[in-house]
Amino acid sequence: MAKPTSRADSSTASAATEAVLGRGAALRGRVQGHGNVRVEGKLEGDVAIDGCFAVAQGGEVVADVQAGSLDVDGALEGDVTVSGAVVVRAGARVVGVVRGATVSVEEGASFSGRIEAEFDMPPELGGKAAR
Repeated sequence: MAKPTSRADSSTASAATEAVLGRGAALRGRVQGHGNVRVEGKLEGDVAIDGCFAVAQGGEVVADVQAGSLDVDGALEGDVTVSGAVVVRAGARVVGVVRGATVSVEEGASFSGRIEAEFDMPPELGGKAAR
């Protein structure tokens, strides 16, 4: 069962709500709402939140995800649309289409799929010159 807790978010001065699906817990269905969600157990379904969606080391998610940001340290299979940053940590495994403002895949991570992100090409590769 997800347990809501309150903690200070390091990126803002306001407190954020965090729900945690703990190790050994499994959930099948739709997760939606405000705040952050951290999965340490297993989740299958769909996710639509405005905060950070985090898959902890040992966590397993099979879901399409819409979130403010994404941090994967475990396993995630599904299509992801994020308005902010996506980080796939060393040792993580991601399968699917990932869309985000920025996408970072650390060395040692496993990624199979497609990444869609906005970026500027350097001038030497055909991008616009800095003014």
